[in-house]
Amino acid sequence: MKKQVYIYDTTLRDGNQAKGLSFSLEDKLAIARKLDAFGVDYIEGGWPNPTNPTDVEFFARARQMTWKHAKIAAFGSTCRPKGVPENDPILKPLTDSKAPVITIFGKSWDLHVTEVLRTTLEENLRMIRDSVAYLKRHAQEVVYDAEHFFDGYKANPEYALSTLRAAKDGGADCLVLCDTNGGMALSWELEDITARIKRELNAALGIHVHNDTGVAVANSLAAVRAGATQVQGVFNGYGERCGNANLTVIVPDLQLKMGYKVVSDEQLKELRGLSLSISEIANLADDIRQPYVGEAAFAHKGGAHVDGVMKVARSFEHMDPALVGNARDFIVSNQSGSSLIWDKIRELAPNVDRRSPEVAAILAEVKRKEDQGYHFELADASFQLLASRHLGLFRDSFEFLGFKSVEERGEDGSLKSEFRLKLKVGDQVEETSALGNGPVDAMNAALLKSLVRFFPALESLELIDFKVRVLDNAKGTGATVRVWTRYVDHAHPDQEPYGTIGVSTNIIEASWQALMDGVHYKLMRG
Repeated sequence: MKKQVYIYDTTLRDGNQAKGLSFSLEDKLAIARKLDAFGVDYIEGGWPNPTNPTDVEFFARARQMTWKHAKIAAFGSTCRPKGVPENDPILKPLTDSKAPVITIFGKSWDLHVTEVLRTTLEENLRMIRDSVAYLKRHAQEVVYDAEHFFDGYKANPEYALSTLRAAKDGGADCLVLCDTNGGMALSWELEDITARIKRELNAALGIHVHNDTGVAVANSLAAVRAGATQVQGVFNGYGERCGNANLTVIVPDLQLKMGYKVVSDEQLKELRGLSLSISEIANLADDIRQPYVGEAAFAHKGGAHVDGVMKVARSFEHMDPALVGNARDFIVSNQSGSSLIWDKIRELAPNVDRRSPEVAAILAEVKRKEDQGYHFELADASFQLLASRHLGLFRDSFEFLGFKSVEERGEDGSLKSEFRLKLKVGDQVEETSALGNGPVDAMNAALLKSLVRFFPALESLELIDFKVRVLDNAKGTGATVRVWTRYVDHAHPDQEPYGTIGVSTNIIEASWQALMDGVHYKLMRG
């Protein structure tokens, strides 16, 4: 039986350093929950130093949450040259985070020690050893990231090894070999060096590589072959420069191709959903050609391929796409997502026959909306509303009659956003207006203001996230936009936040759809 490989996710820290990407606190918490549910072993939350209040708050919030599987890790560096760990300003925020796992990096390359840190080789070893030993007294585990390890090993193998020994002597639970520049070792070199380190030190090893030469996934797998038992990476491969090792590919490669048990079979089926959710939260377009989870990963277009797959699927597919939550797609008739939709329908109405007219209508409606740009992977509430209405499980509690959005700039340069709304609840017509910080904020304020006296439960509803994505930017200001919202219900703190969606060529209309769904879902759920 093969040894277990532990997945260490750094999407929230290293992934967040990607060009064009910036996670909010709520983004990071939402991603962390999904990673935990998927079965990730370690979630690196960030570097909790005072100059980064988002990460400091993340660890404060994380301490109040219950994690099903994952261990939360704080990231930082060794103490400063000639610094005492107990008084070091770099180490103190790490211990203050109360994270059960602390990961620190240190210098492995003698060039960095003498030319960047401007200290001696012996002092660097002391910094590593003392920092790890100090942190071991404050955390359940300490992971040591050997920064620029492969550069250092090629330049001065004995010194690079001595830095690992210093971390091991300090009590590090895992020594992680880092290809920080992402281009110093190809797979056969990296596997050979990792195997040598494993024989030399007989310690738990991890691997952390970047994708600057396009081989980060291959390098990670090579390290596992050589004895590494921890793989660090980022789902969807985000990260600095060309990105980090892509866990969306590494996890199924390890489990389906190399025989390691990384997550449960049921969790692996959520891989595509996890990938889509992270890209949606990141507000980045999905990579349709991403292995395993991309929309085109199991797409077939005409001719011999379609004929072959219809007769014997494995003739043109390397695996069953359902194992990772994907579906084959014959381009002329898009089937993507139908099995997932059926599963969700059964959650709402277990006794409804799959061949019933209601189910056919739901599938047709979802297909129609997906063609318009809707994406229900993250908009769980909008999908449940759609399905519940078709199944006769929910009727709207109020009737929308009309609205008017007013943007007015005064002579003094001030901008006023007002939203006027007309609704009907039972036999009563309610007309309300509200001001806000922009038209959507005013819209949300007016909607809740008009309904809360009829439905007091809405007092506990809070809109915590709002994103807009342009779907066809070639059309300029006439483009279709997708609005995604996220709500938390403070009356039910045990329930997960939920998401809604709206799509239109008019950003106000798309926002209105998403906000209406947010309120309707709260009233349906109670």
